[in-house]
Amino acid sequence: MKLMVNGSVRDVDAEPDTPLLWVLREQLGMTGTKFGCGIAACGACTVHLDGMPVRSCSVQLQDLDETQEIVTIEGLSPDRSHPIQQAWVELDVPQCGYCQSGQIMAAAALLAETPDPTDDDIIAAMTNICRCGTYNRIKAGIKRAAELS
Repeated sequence: MKLMVNGSVRDVDAEPDTPLLWVLREQLGMTGTKFGCGIAACGACTVHLDGMPVRSCSVQLQDLDETQEIVTIEGLSPDRSHPIQQAWVELDVPQCGYCQSGQIMAAAALLAETPDPTDDDIIAAMTNICRCGTYNRIKAGIKRAAELS
């Protein structure tokens, strides 16, 4: 099967019911996308599928085709210049950092759809779990990224 990942067509060989998460990590070496829960609850595995944030642990290969654009944290920007990445560094958003690639991907999708989000917009869109509880810094990072955009 062929998949469009971060702007390149990639060949993958896996069973049709294999979750996208495992194809990204194990076959394509894109380990920035993290495994958290495996049931689409935590958001650590968030990637963009045609611009929308999706939990890659719940998307099976059989549900994809090569016309769909998959963007991982590695493809968000080649030099970490995306405003959300800049804001995350500037405000020292992560604590342990494990969930942050998923948080960043969810936040980037939010800003693409809502360039100047309100607190309510952020709360509604950011359903990813952070075990360290950096939610206030995540919200501040999103607001800062909106300013940088």
